Amino acid sequence: QFREDPVYVKGIGLAVETGWPFFDPTFEYIGFPATVAAAAEAYRMAGIRNPAREISVAEVHDCFTWTEIANYEDLGFCKKGEGRYFIEEGRSALAGDLPVNPSGGLKSFGHPIGASGVRMLTEIVLQLRGQAGARQVKNAELGLVHNLGGPGSVACVVVLGR
Repeated sequence: QFREDPVYVKGIGLAVETGWPFFDPTFEYIGFPATVAAAAEAYRMAGIRNPAREISVAEVHDCFTWTEIANYEDLGFCKKGEGRYFIEEGRSALAGDLPVNPSGGLKSFGHPIGASGVRMLTEIVLQLRGQAGARQVKNAELGLVHNLGGPGSVACVVVLGR
C-alpha cells in the first residue's frame, strides 16, 4: 500500500569521471565535471530546463566551502564565477529563491561518509511533505539532492517531487 503523501523520483543522474581529477593537470579546481554530467541527466529525465527557477529546495554536497560554491555553479543555480554572489545575495538562504541545505549541510549537520546522501534525501522528502519544522521551505514542490564521492570523481543528482 502506498502512502497518502508520496514523493517521487522525477530524475536521477550518476556520473563517474576517470581517475582522480586532482591528478589531471588541466583540472582548474573550480568545479566538478561529474556533477555537471549527473545534473544534466537528472534534469533531462525530470524535464527541468532552468534549475535555478524550477527547483524549490536543495541539499548540496558542501564538505568544504569552495565545493559548495562550485556545486552551485555546476548544478546551474548560477553562472560560473557567480556562486559567491548567489550566497551574498541571500538566494541560498531559507527565505531565498532557492534555499540550499536547510538542514545545515554536511559542515553543520554532519558528514557520515557513505550515509550523507541518504540523510540528504531524507531532508528533501521531509521538505516536500511539509514536515521539516522550523527549517521548512514554503511551498516546496521540487527538491534536489547532490552528493559527491571520492575526490569529486563520482557525483549523483536526484530530483524529487510531489
